[in-house]
Amino acid sequence: MGSSEEPDRTSLLHDSSSPTHPLLSKSYPSPSISEPQPESSEPDQTQFLQISYNYGPRPFKDLPFLILFLLVVLCTFGFGIFAVVNRNPNSSSVSSYSYDSSSTSCVKNSTASLKQQPISDYLKLSSSSHFLKDLIWTLVVTLILSIPFSWLLLLSLKNYTKQVVYASLPFFVVMPIFFDVYWFVACTVSSSCSEAFPLVYRILLLVFVFLFIGVIVWIIVANWHRIELTVDIIGIASHSLSRNLGLFLVLPCLTFSLVVYYAPIVVFLVFARLNGKIVPRESSGEYYCVWKQDSWVPAYYTLAILTMLWSATAMVELQVYVISGTIAQWYFAKDHDSTPKRSIRSSLRNALGPSSGTVCLSGLLICAVRVVRAAVDGARQEELQGIVNLMLRCCVNALLTAIDFLNKFTINFAAITGEAYCTSARMTYELLKRNLLSAVFVETVSSRILGGIVFVFSAIYAIVACAILKAVSNLGADAYFVAALAWVLLILVLGFFVHVLDNVIDTVYVCYAIDRDRGEVCKQEVHEVYVNLPIRRNHRSSLANRTVGV
Repeated sequence: MGSSEEPDRTSLLHDSSSPTHPLLSKSYPSPSISEPQPESSEPDQTQFLQISYNYGPRPFKDLPFLILFLLVVLCTFGFGIFAVVNRNPNSSSVSSYSYDSSSTSCVKNSTASLKQQPISDYLKLSSSSHFLKDLIWTLVVTLILSIPFSWLLLLSLKNYTKQVVYASLPFFVVMPIFFDVYWFVACTVSSSCSEAFPLVYRILLLVFVFLFIGVIVWIIVANWHRIELTVDIIGIASHSLSRNLGLFLVLPCLTFSLVVYYAPIVVFLVFARLNGKIVPRESSGEYYCVWKQDSWVPAYYTLAILTMLWSATAMVELQVYVISGTIAQWYFAKDHDSTPKRSIRSSLRNALGPSSGTVCLSGLLICAVRVVRAAVDGARQEELQGIVNLMLRCCVNALLTAIDFLNKFTINFAAITGEAYCTSARMTYELLKRNLLSAVFVETVSSRILGGIVFVFSAIYAIVACAILKAVSNLGADAYFVAALAWVLLILVLGFFVHVLDNVIDTVYVCYAIDRDRGEVCKQEVHEVYVNLPIRRNHRSSLANRTVGV
């Protein structure tokens, strides 16, 4: 499949005007239509060779949502700048004002002096504490070591996938048992912990953790027959990611750019609360001065927080788009032994250019799902009674699940073809359904195993870090807290690595479906693994309709 042929193939997009044909199966009309085509009982395979990576120029899609996102960001920054300029410098000196009955307003006392907490006390406290110093150094060392750890984990999963997976499975059970028993014994020995947690509560927690471990064992046993397929899928994804290591430079840079983008918004939120005035308030016949914020400040807080949420979800989708576009170019490359040049640059250019509206729309949908789901969970915690509330929660949960289902593989397909969001969702679903593949997930065990490997790896690091801290520092019991924070930090970094690997698995899955739909084999090693995925037999009728002659 030469790269010169790709623009021609991807330009033959499918017309959905005919309701009797699948969306992707309608052939591009021939230039010569005067001669009648002979009927044949065998399907014309050329009509399924239309989808591939779009190497050519891409038109802008979902442009209204890009404009909407830019307007929201501009409003956030515009009102934020107004908040900084219009702030009241007296907001922190309310105690210096008193009520003047003659003017019925608050006036500043001429003899009032601000009591300020001496900063030297805080500095002295911080400098005399070894806890903060050891905590910072531990987190910095952990962050630095997380880079070679991620590289080591990738190489291990690429070259020794089976060994790493099977060696980690026992630790899925051993590590929780170790932490549970160690905490129970340590708390029993410690007098302060024994007083805070009575024996009954310690036993209940011990039994609860063992029940949780039993659930983990049950999950492993129930999915044991799928371990081999999971190992192969993880190995293919690790190999694909190792051929595109530039992603590990671009993706953290995108995350850092989001942090830089957040910085002024956080500053605006801080200054927004300083917009208001000092007004008198009456209580029990006495007047005193209080700070009253301007009425627009809560609305700005809502706008800024929603902007940050939308930006975060859009950044996640942007990263998925870049990953998918890069992996797809590697998958469909003519030379199987080399990686296409500038694949990451072209994917990033498409994500920030023609498909930026699609990325914004996908991020908006995910943001809406997260906000609505948080509201539903909050309503559930308030224990609202009534059949109407129950039905409303069920309907909302069904709608949110449908949106999650719609969003699955959509950005992956949009990164490959450059189509709009709704078109990509429709085409992806029919592509997978026609080829008897699941439109919901690739393989659920792989994500759980990768998460378990990250947990085991991070737990071992936390145990080693705790032992070192106890040996070289005087933290005492605080060493457990510092080691726990290092464990959380390493989980976050390696969890990002697992997130990238999961998106690689999804992208290879969509590329395999395109290959299968076209009747081609671009990556033989991928087909040898993904052909073992279970067939969705409820889609056989769709396959029969596809193979019937027109």
